[in-house]
Amino acid sequence: MTQPDRPICPDLPICVAALYKFSRFDELPALRERLIQLCGAVGIKGTLLLASEGINGTIAGSDEAIAEVLGLIRQLPGCGDIEVKFARAAKLPFQRLKVRLKREIVTMGQPDIDPLAGTGTYVAPQDWNALITAPGTVVIDTRNAYEVALGSFVGAIDPGTRSFREFPSWFEAERARLLGDHPQPKVAMFCTGGIRCEKATAFLKAQGVEEVYHLQGGILNYLEKMPPEDSLWQGECFVFDERVSVA
Repeated sequence: MTQPDRPICPDLPICVAALYKFSRFDELPALRERLIQLCGAVGIKGTLLLASEGINGTIAGSDEAIAEVLGLIRQLPGCGDIEVKFARAAKLPFQRLKVRLKREIVTMGQPDIDPLAGTGTYVAPQDWNALITAPGTVVIDTRNAYEVALGSFVGAIDPGTRSFREFPSWFEAERARLLGDHPQPKVAMFCTGGIRCEKATAFLKAQGVEEVYHLQGGILNYLEKMPPEDSLWQGECFVFDERVSVA
């Protein structure tokens, strides 16, 4: 899916871009230096995480600066179609730039789980309501408890986790109660921007769960695309910057 590098609604001066992509990356230290140099040169603040499994982060700056950095990111292996969620801010929501090398771009602590080997089925925001309201669908919020406390989808299960690392053990403990006997129900999962629920679907697939789905682009994409009168979201969505939450 190709998206414009210049977001709409330029009424506020700062562009905030949230992005992630699972892809194979090599020569991570050199890539880190390229990103640090470019982001520093154009005044970008925020955090980018790099690992052999891909890239994840949220950055902010002028429209021109964001476009330039996204141009570089889209040249990386497998990132030509990277999805970016844009927002506006009155001032920079980050104080500094961090580009970090990590073992995982979202930490599950399951080294054998490879999202590039297979994940669940993407569900577009316009199709999400039908899936989560269908009889028998198990809807799971893969975010942390403090995030869920601000808002969630109607009827979603809250695992009550303190970090994403706890999700695998929670699912293993609750699997029988959640899924019951065969035939297995559909499992629909979601998170803020899509990365945690995508990796969670890879975990469930590795556990032998067949019908696994995740919300494409996460809650932020849903809130952007879904008309308020049709939305099944209740409350606010926690975001990891000085904005704290969006509605």
